[in-house]
Amino acid sequence: MIEPVPAIKHPQGRLSLGELLRMLVGDGLVDKSDAEKLYKDRKLDSSNLHPLVVVAEQKWLAHNASGKLLTVDALTAWMAERLGMDYYPIDPLQLDFTAAAQVISKAYAERLKIMPVKVAGTLVTVATAEPFLTDWIADLERVLNRQIKLVLASPLDINRYLPEIYNLANSINLANTAKAGQIVGVQNLEQLVEIGKDKNLDANEQHIVNIVEWLFKYAFEQRASDIHLEPRRDVGLMRFRIDGVLHLVYRLPSNIMNAITSRIKLLGRMDMVEKRRPQDGRLKTLTTEGVETELRLSTMPTAFGEKLVMRIFTPENLVKDFIQLGFSQAQADLWKTWTSHPNGIILVTGPTGSGKTTTLYSTLKQLATPEVNVCTVEDPIEMVEPAFNQMQVQKNIELSFADGIRTLLRQDPDIIMVGEIRDNETAEMATQAALTGHLVLSTLHTNDAPAAITRLLDLDVAPYLINSTVLGIMAQRLVRTLCPDCKAPAEIDEASWNALVAPWKIPKPAKIYHAVGCQACRMTGYRGRSGIYEMLTISPGLKKCITQNTDLESIRALAHKEGMQPLLINGAEKVAAGLTTVEELLKVAPPALD
Repeated sequence: MIEPVPAIKHPQGRLSLGELLRMLVGDGLVDKSDAEKLYKDRKLDSSNLHPLVVVAEQKWLAHNASGKLLTVDALTAWMAERLGMDYYPIDPLQLDFTAAAQVISKAYAERLKIMPVKVAGTLVTVATAEPFLTDWIADLERVLNRQIKLVLASPLDINRYLPEIYNLANSINLANTAKAGQIVGVQNLEQLVEIGKDKNLDANEQHIVNIVEWLFKYAFEQRASDIHLEPRRDVGLMRFRIDGVLHLVYRLPSNIMNAITSRIKLLGRMDMVEKRRPQDGRLKTLTTEGVETELRLSTMPTAFGEKLVMRIFTPENLVKDFIQLGFSQAQADLWKTWTSHPNGIILVTGPTGSGKTTTLYSTLKQLATPEVNVCTVEDPIEMVEPAFNQMQVQKNIELSFADGIRTLLRQDPDIIMVGEIRDNETAEMATQAALTGHLVLSTLHTNDAPAAITRLLDLDVAPYLINSTVLGIMAQRLVRTLCPDCKAPAEIDEASWNALVAPWKIPKPAKIYHAVGCQACRMTGYRGRSGIYEMLTISPGLKKCITQNTDLESIRALAHKEGMQPLLINGAEKVAAGLTTVEELLKVAPPALD
């Protein structure tokens, strides 16, 4: 029988299931009968599971006012607060693997189930899931001549990341004296690199392979969209872009960074020896869940060496419907109306990283039925998609966008996607393709949708060609969405809201939310991104307005009068719906001008 106790008696040794259940019952988190039943069922259990994991497996809801699910993380945080310890959610992106592995040996850490997580001067922070097993602290402080700060962490996190610390640190140490290996494969546009199955490497090269595999693995796990390997004078920086924001992941010695860059260039079929000029490459690999993922590689010579950036393309993004991308139902219906036309031009505008490629590929994926011939000309090909016929611009053999469109027109296409309209020749060929009965989708770099019309006029496209070919123009941005686990209500007064949405009359919402930060969102307050859109249909009224001398303000004013919703106003609706914040919206959306 388990008797509840008001406070722990600080037993010595490892935490037992009985002691944990007594504390939970005493704090009113668990029903006494449930605790007794679990204790009886587990009394003769020989499994080696940590008591916190055993209780979490029951999926109990807390009996107090919160009523929250008692997960391993929630139980660990509760126990840390009860014992007056710091709770330490382990984030692999914040760990200094090399420094941590140097203070405590692997065998010692594994025996005591402790994990060094931070080294700052004479203070070493050590995570443990056994708060009462503390006999080792005095001995270790004497050996290291440093102070130990004990923090409580999830036993699952410790079991997962403890081997990673020492394996990666060991690979980095070995890499100081070795070089990247070589592989053999078919010379095609992309290569499937199966992590952990590369058999063409010598044993002394395996540590570089380990570091690269670790890099890919954590980038996929942390939902990174880009990986940056940046050389500096004495070190190399490894950074991940997550939800549009760069996070410093690790600092590596320069020689190791060079070896990692060479290894990845090799996988991407790039010239390993050439470091003086920019190069592009691509590779395909598998995540730990077995999902095929493409990486587009780009190198650039810098003052301190070769910088490598990898853009990660996840195929699952292409199967999202338009509502999942952030379209409202009305916007999705209008987009489908545009793309159902047999001929004409549809333009998507926005800066780099605003989601134009995802929008276009998702659209083409839905349009590419067996009855339709979809062709693209891109620079470079963003994602290799079997349902399309994709051509890459090759400037060294004078294959430009315009030449590519000219070629595609002889390939009996139904739908053509042009990566970007950059010059007059490309714009002329795109309009000719639309006039001859093809649906053309392309991108432009402008601040908003009306500006795309003046951009085409600047490229010397005749106004009558714009009127007869352009169906619609969509500008878009990506805003970070609030983390659902930690977002909290915020106040906004009537005057501030009206100033944000003026002159559009949008009622002030009952409440909005602000970012807080928790373990799930890495203390940023945001998790994931969503699109905001500005959609301009080329109406008969707009066609009359488009002349050689048309100015942008008159087009914009008429578009607003006809009902075009600016980016800022579309984003304000997402703020009112509790999806993002005013601060995030103002960072990415241009001001809504009347």
